[in-house]
Amino acid sequence: MLCFTQPEARFFQKTGLLDPLPLANPRPQPGRERLRHLVIGSTEGVRSTLHQLHRLNYADQATWSQLITIPESGIVITPEQGEVFSYLLRYRQLG
Repeated sequence: MLCFTQPEARFFQKTGLLDPLPLANPRPQPGRERLRHLVIGSTEGVRSTLHQLHRLNYADQATWSQLITIPESGIVITPEQGEVFSYLLRYRQLG
């Protein structure tokens, strides 16, 4: 978590650098639970991971969003009340 002094926080708020990047967040359908998957890394790494998930018949590559460049201000993920979060960090061999 980033912490700013009062003057820094005001600067970032005025310039919009703390504004969240809006993403589509559709409401869950009746009788279905929404699970949000997030893959963050290099363009090659993300595409490789999506391809692997496709080969495992877990998720068709066409169901993922287009790649979204993370702005300098970063991203903020806002879960809904009652949701939980699990984070997995893995490394892939380059080259």
